[in-house]
Amino acid sequence: MPNKFILEVCAFNIQSCIIAEKAGAIRVELCDNPVEGGTTASYGAIRQTRDRISIELYPIIRPRAGNYFYDEDEFTIMKKDIELCKQLGCNGISVGIQKQNGDIDTERLKQLVEWAYPLGVTCNRAFDAAPDPNKALEDIINCGCERVLTSGQKSAAPDAAELLATLIKQADERIIIMPGAGVRSSNIEMLIRETGATEFHTSARKIIESNTTYHNPQVLDIGNIYLADEDELRKILSIGEELANVKISKLAN
Repeated sequence: MPNKFILEVCAFNIQSCIIAEKAGAIRVELCDNPVEGGTTASYGAIRQTRDRISIELYPIIRPRAGNYFYDEDEFTIMKKDIELCKQLGCNGISVGIQKQNGDIDTERLKQLVEWAYPLGVTCNRAFDAAPDPNKALEDIINCGCERVLTSGQKSAAPDAAELLATLIKQADERIIIMPGAGVRSSNIEMLIRETGATEFHTSARKIIESNTTYHNPQVLDIGNIYLADEDELRKILSIGEELANVKISKLAN
């Protein structure tokens, strides 16, 4: 795999997608519902984002929060959302699906990959919900996915450097292992050095204050506005690219 450092941004709105491109990210995973781990964005959000950014756009295909064990209606929704992503000119999708016992549902994942073709497919953190990460990785490879987004089966990737390194070794360039969750400028160097990964996933998000002039203090369920932190993204990219250049220089010598 290339030694170039690649950053994907998990973006929960079009503004974050624009910030990600401006900062130098190569790809965005467009989601809705940040508090629930990300669900499929609306038609309007995907279309407008595709019109506004030129970097790779991978909407998440996840019809609801919770587990990745879907019924037939939800599976049909996923098919229709994939068709929409193809029509709108997306570069790929982020998706995952499991059996009731937590294993990767290989039959259905293969179907999702077929429906998505020729779009690229990232297997999302359904991988982290699987009981056996080594078996899950082989299953995902056999289904034809191009990468796995994973926190190393921990709540945050920095806590799972050892397993992430093991997965990258097991993958042996058959698939990309992309660490995500909790990736920040404060730990990206450690993650690069200890895992050997070249692609990383981060939201680098921050809560921004409402720009409205009035807020009813009796209404508390409006939620927060999350926005990608451009300065933080630039820091992550700067560190990652510097380490990648050092590695390339050593290989050249």
